[in-house]
Amino acid sequence: MKITVASHAGFCFGVRRATEAVENAIKEGNSRIYTLGRLIHNDGYCRSLRDAGVGEITSEDIPALCERARSGEAITVVIRAHGEVASTLAMLHECEKECPSLRVLDCTCPFVEKVRRIAGEHSGEGKQFYLLGAEDHPEVRGILSCARDGIVFSDAEHLQRLLTNEGIGKMTNKSVSIASQTTQKLSEWKKSLEILKKVYTNAQIFDTICSVTEERQTEAAALAARSDTMIVIGSKASSNTLKLYDVCRQNCPRTHLIENAADLHNLDFTGCQTVSITAGASTPYSVIQEVEETMAEQMENFEELLEKSLKTLNTGDVVTGVITSISQTEIHLDLGSKTTGVIVHEKLTDDPSAKLSELFKVGDEIKAKVIKVSDIDGIATLDKTRVDNDANWSKIVEAYENNETLEGRIVEAVKGGVIISVKSVRVFIPASQTGVPKDGDLSSIVGTTQQIKIIEIKEDRKRAYGSIRAILREAKKAEQEAFWNEIEEGKIYDGVVKSLMDYGAFVDLGCGVDGMVHTSELSWKRIRRASDAVKVGDQLRVFVKSFDRERGRISLGYKTEETNPWFVFNNQYSVGDTATVTVVSLMPFGAFAEIVDGVDGLIHISQIADHKIAKPDDVLSVGQTVEAKIVSIDDEKHQVGLSIRALIETPVEEVVEEVAEDNAPVMYSTDNPEAYQSFEGDEQ
Repeated sequence: MKITVASHAGFCFGVRRATEAVENAIKEGNSRIYTLGRLIHNDGYCRSLRDAGVGEITSEDIPALCERARSGEAITVVIRAHGEVASTLAMLHECEKECPSLRVLDCTCPFVEKVRRIAGEHSGEGKQFYLLGAEDHPEVRGILSCARDGIVFSDAEHLQRLLTNEGIGKMTNKSVSIASQTTQKLSEWKKSLEILKKVYTNAQIFDTICSVTEERQTEAAALAARSDTMIVIGSKASSNTLKLYDVCRQNCPRTHLIENAADLHNLDFTGCQTVSITAGASTPYSVIQEVEETMAEQMENFEELLEKSLKTLNTGDVVTGVITSISQTEIHLDLGSKTTGVIVHEKLTDDPSAKLSELFKVGDEIKAKVIKVSDIDGIATLDKTRVDNDANWSKIVEAYENNETLEGRIVEAVKGGVIISVKSVRVFIPASQTGVPKDGDLSSIVGTTQQIKIIEIKEDRKRAYGSIRAILREAKKAEQEAFWNEIEEGKIYDGVVKSLMDYGAFVDLGCGVDGMVHTSELSWKRIRRASDAVKVGDQLRVFVKSFDRERGRISLGYKTEETNPWFVFNNQYSVGDTATVTVVSLMPFGAFAEIVDGVDGLIHISQIADHKIAKPDDVLSVGQTVEAKIVSIDDEKHQVGLSIRALIETPVEEVVEEVAEDNAPVMYSTDNPEAYQSFEGDEQ
């Protein structure tokens, strides 16, 4: 195997400048050294700095650091190559002027400094500045802090949305300029320029992608295109490393991102003739050299490994191959020999509805067991599920022993339950443990993702039994625990009547916790049993009167002053108002009529009609609706006086009808019943 190391790999100029500045400060040894943020995206290098006594601070630590410097402590603060936001730099430099014991080493990369200067000069006051970059990247945050009117976009597609869908559009009254984060992909920059030029024909274009970055990406793409495997060394937190990995993967499917030589043991170079190595801008040369040397040592036994990879395949062997093609029914693998591996759909997954193109992609490595070999056809029939089951069975057993929660997809409804695929292992869930109601349709959960607990293991037959209900019980228990932790007297809940007893109603308050509303609390009226006031299924707004957590008992109240019939009546009516009332009972002395639910008024027999009547039922009947005037209210006794007569009589002060010659009685009419006087014939 041939190993090639890219010439443009490892520390760029800006990073090397920053690391050398810190290393020189360490050698001087005359101050306490801090880096503002992580100096570079390399765990090993940053760990060596910590071991050398270099601290790491954030902008929030600066005021305290300045106080220490004012007290005479010698302190050096290093600004990393990405730069820093303008306000933070200003704070540091102001403190440096005041305190001779504070030294600021500004190691901002000159290429980054150039973009910062462009952002400041070409923004604000009729100038619009666009920047291609990752908005949360420290370099981009620093650049935007120098701009007075800056817009950042992540890629060409994002820029297109900004200019059209998101309404920024063409601003003819502004001059427009565009630049890029120094580590952006050249291809994305070119696509962005094409889009911008269609809208702003006179835009100022500043090509600020670092030449080293451009050269690194160009060389890596060329190497990847002619390599069987590409190794990219760097941190997954590094922007330029991730872009470098993306560029390489587009040209070589077998591209691997590693941080150091220790990660090489996870890689399989079977069948590789050429391997190329590149590295991100934050990768020290020593790490690149270590990776190269480790691979060279591994290649000493390459001929032996190659011979093994090309040996005749036998039934039962476990082999590793790289996917070369995918169809709806099967995938083909490069096994590093003259034999092509073939795995059909049902030997790849337990889910018959799964789409292979969604589960796998060309370039993926797959480990499978050989079940048949045809030397004539040059095809080996493989089974991935057997290997997966063997590898994952121990994880199922471990989950059972540790009572862990597992997640899988329901793939089939069978007699007595369903099958869930968990880590490629088929686990049986009895119907009683599915959470589906008895005699319910088990197929309704097929295709859904569920969490389960393993409730039984049969090691000899490699069979596992799971439960969805166990998860539901745990969730319910947690909800109930939270409920009891938050309950307090007076707290209001919306509940549903669950069951009724003569002495009260049981209300479901949620998460399986019930409370009881005593019959006396259900209504302001006198009721004999709870069913006289509510029924099962009714929704009630209740409040906690008292509770006993240990015994799990909650006493609830339902009646409130706002629902008190007398309170409702007083809010609606006053003396002198007219009300539509319903006759509810008849007595010798008068009739009782309901004004509002729960409040009755008395219509005295003398107030039923405008003439004398023998008894109330001569005029009224139970259930009859009439208009009556409220003539009195006794709040203390909760009594109301009503009058129909007051609405019938002619409201005049006093009408006198005189009859001359026959000396007939004189009749008086007035609103005051007591003003009526008796005349001959006992007439009123």
